[in-house]
Amino acid sequence: MHDLTVLTTICAFLFTIGFIFWRPHVNEAIPATVGACVVLLSGSVSLSDLWSISETIGGAAITIIATIVMAIVLESFGFFYWAAELLIRKARGSGIRLFWLTNLFCFLMTLFVNNDGSILITTPILLMLLRNMGLKNHQKIPYLISGALVATASSAPIGVSNIVNLIALKIVHMSLYMQSAMMFVPASLGLLLMAGLLYLTFSRVLPKKLPAFGQFGFIPGGHPLMDPYQGENRGAFMRNVLLFVFTVRVSLFAASYFGFPVPLMAVIGSAVLLVWRWFYLKVPPVDVLKKTPWYILLFAFSMYVIIYGLNNLGLTDYLVRVLEPIVAAGLLNASVLMGILLSLLSNLFNNHPALMVGTLTLTHMDLDPLTLKLSYLSSVIGSDMGSLLLPIGTLATLMWMHIVRKGGVAVSWKQYIKVTIAVIPVTVIFTLVMLYLWVAWLF
Repeated sequence: MHDLTVLTTICAFLFTIGFIFWRPHVNEAIPATVGACVVLLSGSVSLSDLWSISETIGGAAITIIATIVMAIVLESFGFFYWAAELLIRKARGSGIRLFWLTNLFCFLMTLFVNNDGSILITTPILLMLLRNMGLKNHQKIPYLISGALVATASSAPIGVSNIVNLIALKIVHMSLYMQSAMMFVPASLGLLLMAGLLYLTFSRVLPKKLPAFGQFGFIPGGHPLMDPYQGENRGAFMRNVLLFVFTVRVSLFAASYFGFPVPLMAVIGSAVLLVWRWFYLKVPPVDVLKKTPWYILLFAFSMYVIIYGLNNLGLTDYLVRVLEPIVAAGLLNASVLMGILLSLLSNLFNNHPALMVGTLTLTHMDLDPLTLKLSYLSSVIGSDMGSLLLPIGTLATLMWMHIVRKGGVAVSWKQYIKVTIAVIPVTVIFTLVMLYLWVAWLF
């Protein structure tokens, strides 16, 4: 390729990543789309490549959008505010108990929705609860930082909780069922270790006794939180909704196991929930068109166009020459090397492009099927967990920093990194070793 094509593609990539870091409050689809258009015009990606890209990300995008639609419906039911009230009741005035409950809440929201959606849902609710309890700024930080780290890292156990994980699954031709069978146990153990380390880090700051909780149902601006379902059997209704959502999530793995299209199963589940809402609340599905963040599709497509351009320039060929001898030396080498590499790349360039580059590199290596799958899963650990070392490592933490700042809580980079430097490296290494041991035992 011409030198101008190479230079233009690299500059487009650096512009996109730099703009997202510089202006995290701006919709990330905007710089990504501009970068993708520049790459397309440069000639490093052809029009025929666009069809291959669409096939790669199509199913993942549909699955994630269907999941987000379910979150919108749950919000209409008042589910999240019911869950927040439940947190307060179960905490029974204990700040330590609230710490563990909020982490569990963030974990479940990521499993039921996705990592970005979990941040958007849980962070405002936590800000509201902590404000209404009258906690000081330094007392709020343990709940907010730990919640963000757990919510983001919780996309590692199952691929369906992160769009870039789903895209990568398609690239390596790995089923959702197989990904979960190999990944759920080691990633969950890693999450437990992370939560334990976070508790040890914050144990001196956590309030032992919570102040009396103020009037629930008001956000910092004083506007009432709407809860459309106020029937006598509200708790039973919410539990039924949660059970249905859980069933839908399980059905995705069953669909993957039996060869049924996962995106179609996700769409069916979302459609049933929409009809349920229409019947109970008389709310037609039209509002979903406005509330669904369609820009996620544009962002994922645009980022993949940019990475595809770098791939066509020979980036993955270079990485293959450097990494293949080490990765092929053994399963433990493959697990640790790819996990650490993706952690570093994610913190430098954000985890979305990092995982795409890493996955494309793996597909160009002459690896046996088991080593390829293990290497991919260790890349996911680096992308979903290792990326949390810096606030710029993931879009979720970038959004979290913006939401928290807007909510009146000052969290500096120094405060954030002081926590992550003690928690994330240990968690990543432990999880990578657990992945190796688990896969070696399975196979």
